[in-house]
Amino acid sequence: MDSATLHWATRRYLTTRYEELQREYSQLPNGGRQADGYRYSTEAKQIFPRYNIVDAMLVEVERLDPDRLPGVSGVASMMLAAAESADSPFTRPPDDETQARAMADERRLFAAQVERWRTQPDFQTEPVPYRRVLTPEESSDWRTSLTRRWGVRDGWWYPLLSGSVPPDVLVLTGESMWADDGVDQVRRVLRELGRPRVVELLEDGADYQLDAEIFAPRYTGLEGFWTDERHDWIAYASHEGTVAFGGVLSVGLLKGWPEVDGWRWPGWQSLGYGPTLSS
Repeated sequence: MDSATLHWATRRYLTTRYEELQREYSQLPNGGRQADGYRYSTEAKQIFPRYNIVDAMLVEVERLDPDRLPGVSGVASMMLAAAESADSPFTRPPDDETQARAMADERRLFAAQVERWRTQPDFQTEPVPYRRVLTPEESSDWRTSLTRRWGVRDGWWYPLLSGSVPPDVLVLTGESMWADDGVDQVRRVLRELGRPRVVELLEDGADYQLDAEIFAPRYTGLEGFWTDERHDWIAYASHEGTVAFGGVLSVGLLKGWPEVDGWRWPGWQSLGYGPTLSS
């Protein structure tokens, strides 16, 4: 087994495990709360600490750059270190012994899986798309560039900013990225522009560089910005149910997406703003 295979396997395992646990939690009665609607049930406390620790371990695993991995022993050591010590604001400190045991057990499960892979020299798995956690310095630099190039202020962009509006801003409803083929259209434009990777900056938590083919400019409870190293486009998903595009990305969407006008944000149109094909 080589370093990339082990890294792919760990990322796939943790991503799948997180989704499994979230589905399990979503099936609990009363949203995982006791009859008072406030305190967590015992069943809930046996599940949500697990997906929180899985998420924390995945963040640590994805701090490794898939393009610059150390040897397989080094990757394995880093995976085991993540199993032992990864944490986040959602994992510390556990509120009670039930939650502590659940997290400890999930750590053991992951560590045991890494050790099993290490004993299988012929182990193979399919590649997963590139995704890497940015360093704090990288995150700061990217946020500064968005402020300078696109006028992002206090974590907000259009249509939440007042003042003059750039001519190349397209604001759509947030639903456009969940329904129809909105995300596919965004990815199509980036493929046509020859942009293989995207930077994702979220309101909270880790920031990422990722393959454009898994880029999805959606509001999922955290506001997000996206751009790339050319700095000639921006996407912004807001809590107000909008997703805004600027630069060459908005131009490409207008030219190549026949249904785009049907997804324009009505509040934006009422103000008379937004790009057209002739802009």
